Amino acid sequence: MDLSKNRDEMVEKKSWAVVGVTAKKDRFGYKIWKILKKHGYEVYGVNPNYDEIEGEKIYHSLKDLPKKVDVVDMVVSPRHGMNTLDEAKELGIEYIFFQPGSHDDEITQKAEELELKYAKDCIYAILKNKE
Repeated sequence: MDLSKNRDEMVEKKSWAVVGVTAKKDRFGYKIWKILKKHGYEVYGVNPNYDEIEGEKIYHSLKDLPKKVDVVDMVVSPRHGMNTLDEAKELGIEYIFFQPGSHDDEITQKAEELELKYAKDCIYAILKNKE
């Protein structure tokens, strides 16, 4: 699997869900959500522990989103991300962007078994470099 090709394709997609979004401004779950918005992406936050952050609705799962997104950005531990892969596959979402710390051999193997396209990188750093 060509991870850099997948990454480049994902950066061009404009509809993202950030799984693991948080209201804690020092955490990447917050920073990624904000920088995607700043760069003109349509972004949905997903975290079952929040109903809203800064006045924006936060969804408890991918199934709760009002529309199908192009890319799921994982900012959760691999253990918490396993079910998200099943949801993504069920919803027909083919791109998974694994942030540092959100992937291990088990979850990337599952992504491959589900025939999902994935990348292992940091979208925050990629977009920051474009500023």
